[in-house]
Amino acid sequence: MTESQKVEQVWETPSADDIVQLTKAHVEAMEMTNDDVVWVQAGMQHLLLQTVGRKSGNVHKVALPTWNDPDGNRIVVGSFAGAKTHPSWFLNLRDRVDPLLRVRVQTGEFLSDAEILAGDDRTRTWDGLVADRAWYTTYQEKTDRQIPLIRFPETEWVSRVTSS
Repeated sequence: MTESQKVEQVWETPSADDIVQLTKAHVEAMEMTNDDVVWVQAGMQHLLLQTVGRKSGNVHKVALPTWNDPDGNRIVVGSFAGAKTHPSWFLNLRDRVDPLLRVRVQTGEFLSDAEILAGDDRTRTWDGLVADRAWYTTYQEKTDRQIPLIRFPETEWVSRVTSS
């Protein structure tokens, strides 16, 4: 039986500027510890995504909440709380030169050939996601762009954290 991923939104959505600042602090904390207090925020497991800037060539890191699809793959939503434009991390992912992205999770680090979902796959995944996290429907209603869903399959493990 699959563990429930349903989360009720009990917080006010932060502004875009606040999201950027909160994410920076979250990334710093994730790089320092594997504690649940850091990796599970607002009832959601998070991952730490590393992308390379499509314009700058610099490495960027972002903390993102995940939802697992029925096959157990991590799904991330490029909502930016319903902003008019895609988040920078998504544009870097979409336009990447190297197909493999570095992803850190609480249990280790893996490379992933991330997939931007489309068509029926996206529709099925979106329907399952918003059944558990209804606020994404509100975010979609705030913008004309289709909010992207990205699947992060574990292509190759770089390291694993073992509990002692």
